[in-house]
Amino acid sequence: MQTDQIYSQLNDVFKEVFNKNDLEINDDTSADQIEEWDSLQHLILMITVEKKFGIKFTAKETQLFNNVGEMVKAIKSKLD
Repeated sequence: MQTDQIYSQLNDVFKEVFNKNDLEINDDTSADQIEEWDSLQHLILMITVEKKFGIKFTAKETQLFNNVGEMVKAIKSKLD
């Protein structure tokens, strides 16, 4: 899967999880920039991402994501 396809699908996930239809993510998007992104929403986000892409993250992996760019790299590596 190409990186731009991952971003497109991931952006849809973010819009759904955070209930923000106007949300646009990029490499630098982080929890600091989305008010609703707390620990519970992070867990929901990770589960939704796993289902969307048919992958699994370890608990350690999900805690290490500092921004969307890191998440995209991890998704891409699991799909390749």
